[in-house]
Amino acid sequence: MINKLSLSNLFRYKPELTHTSSDGQKYQVTVDSLLANHSFKYFGKDKGVSMYTFLDDRHSLFYSTVISASEREAAYVIDGLLHNNVVKSDIHSTDMHGFTETIFAATHFIGTSFAPRFKNINQQRIYGFSARQTYASKGYKLLPSRPINQSIIREHWEDILRFITTIKLKEASASVLLRRLNSYAKDHPLYKAMKEFGRIIKTQFILTYIDELPLRQHIEKQLNKVELSNKFAKAVFFEKNQEFTVATREEQELVANCKSLIQNAIVLWNYLYLSQLIINTKNRSDKITLLKTIQNGSMLTWQHVNMRGEYDFTKSANSTNFDMHKILALKMEEVG
Repeated sequence: MINKLSLSNLFRYKPELTHTSSDGQKYQVTVDSLLANHSFKYFGKDKGVSMYTFLDDRHSLFYSTVISASEREAAYVIDGLLHNNVVKSDIHSTDMHGFTETIFAATHFIGTSFAPRFKNINQQRIYGFSARQTYASKGYKLLPSRPINQSIIREHWEDILRFITTIKLKEASASVLLRRLNSYAKDHPLYKAMKEFGRIIKTQFILTYIDELPLRQHIEKQLNKVELSNKFAKAVFFEKNQEFTVATREEQELVANCKSLIQNAIVLWNYLYLSQLIINTKNRSDKITLLKTIQNGSMLTWQHVNMRGEYDFTKSANSTNFDMHKILALKMEEVG
């Protein structure tokens, strides 16, 4: 429904691209749970889990899962991009917890550009197809650390394609397969080949990242959105001291998905309210000012919602406040 509203296009990086992001948030678990684990930084002597959430540039949450607090988030990036039927991500951003060179390879094969936010980009290595001296002799300012090992990629190319095909056909989740690869020694041939191919894509991204200021700014903005959604999640998940009181993964994921549903409902209401406000504003210059104000803000706002209010579902919903026909017919280009 959010995607049908013209107002949601106001927040897109580029009209033809969908930019998504993901981030984890820690929650304490107050019952015995096999999924919960220790993390002294967040839980002290207690245990907890991490809720990993995906958000698109229109502020809609489209995937959420619960993982152990001690697990690396990177293994679950591909799960969120593939295991939803609503959002097709063109660019996906994470912080350093979601970054590995293997993820660069996997996202390339599923048709998504991986665009993480590097904390210390000067510490990242870049690679080339020739020796370092070759680029130095041509006067290049940025020099690769070493050449790409092309032979191992060629040798295991069929294995890489089988691995990706298994993920894309959803015969097994990417998180399960990547965890299994990581459980072997670091010199596992398929792991090394995937990582080596990922270094090619990572190098291309770093060079683009350095060169394009607007891209860096939008990656930061998109990650700010998903971090704001975590604060939003805390506001929605207000009971039981914001702790999980259920033990199994299935129950915990049910809680996570209900939370996302409530968040999306509030975001949708915000869109409808502001769309109606634009329709009711007759003066063109006032409409343009209103649109600029909305564009500089966020739909992830909840201060106007009484989270602890009474909800009576025995009465039919009153939808007369929103003229849905006009809202769905609203076009941003006609306004601004």
